[in-house]
Amino acid sequence: MFSLSTGSSRVSLGAALGASLLLAACSSGSDSSGSANNTAAAAQYSQPMKVGELSGFSTPESALFDAERDVWYISNINGVPNDLDNNGFISRVSGDLGTVDTQFIAAGKNGVTLNGPKGMALVGDTLWVADINTVRGFNVTTGSEVASIAVDGAVFLNDIALAADGSLYISDTGIRFSAEGMAHPGPDRIFKLVGREVFEALRFEGEPGPNGLAFGADGKLIIVPFASATISAWEAGSSAADSIAAGPGGFDGVLTLPDGRVLVSSWSDSTVHTLSNGTLTPLIRNVPAPADFGFDASRGNLAIPLFEVGRLEVWSVVAQ
Repeated sequence: MFSLSTGSSRVSLGAALGASLLLAACSSGSDSSGSANNTAAAAQYSQPMKVGELSGFSTPESALFDAERDVWYISNINGVPNDLDNNGFISRVSGDLGTVDTQFIAAGKNGVTLNGPKGMALVGDTLWVADINTVRGFNVTTGSEVASIAVDGAVFLNDIALAADGSLYISDTGIRFSAEGMAHPGPDRIFKLVGREVFEALRFEGEPGPNGLAFGADGKLIIVPFASATISAWEAGSSAADSIAAGPGGFDGVLTLPDGRVLVSSWSDSTVHTLSNGTLTPLIRNVPAPADFGFDASRGNLAIPLFEVGRLEVWSVVAQ
């Protein structure tokens, strides 16, 4: 059973959402430059406000907003993150949070296979999903599976970023879960999917556990790691990624808001941070296990899946 509750009594959900219409359309990716413009833009904004939450999810890992259809897609692992158990599902939630289709795309429904869905990317009417060792494509109108691309040797496919040329980059965190806990056998990599062909684009030395991915304004791929404290940026074709910031580690989500602010989530301190000039500054605290968040530019809302508590929190992060 899903339940909706609104945030602070100081403002109604409708009023908070209406005020956020001032924002322009959302851009994908993250700005790795950490320029002074980010700081100036952030200074125009007051503290974020929680405007609502939905409970009833099952290990929610990623939130992605579809502006054309005014809906959220929420991936639900529904079990052990790397088990090939074919019981994952993707929920569809209306932009105003009023309607929830819990199992819009679900394992065993209409012939769908879905094990542990995590990061997502939308290309036209196809929703691409990282699913442990496979990248799957689903039609966002019918929910039917339209593509299934096995990634040879993949250990833990995690996030997906859409490049300007239409190719997809997928992180492999290189971790496994069992009754004994988490292990990190590696290798830690970034794969690239072009059309229906996939290949290894970057392999890391050591075990950073690459997790969240997003492209910056300069075209470099921002990589936030789960098993390291170092955030990096990588230029496609180069042999290694460059460090751009350090923080608490346990990183998961990363994106750039239309106003230029770069946001990064961390499990280590249960916080969503703003990244600017190589420094992380807390923006939203006390969000346990904040996973791969998404942004609705029309309302100025950030949706944060709370992995361990089965909840989606929605925060207004626009000027008040």
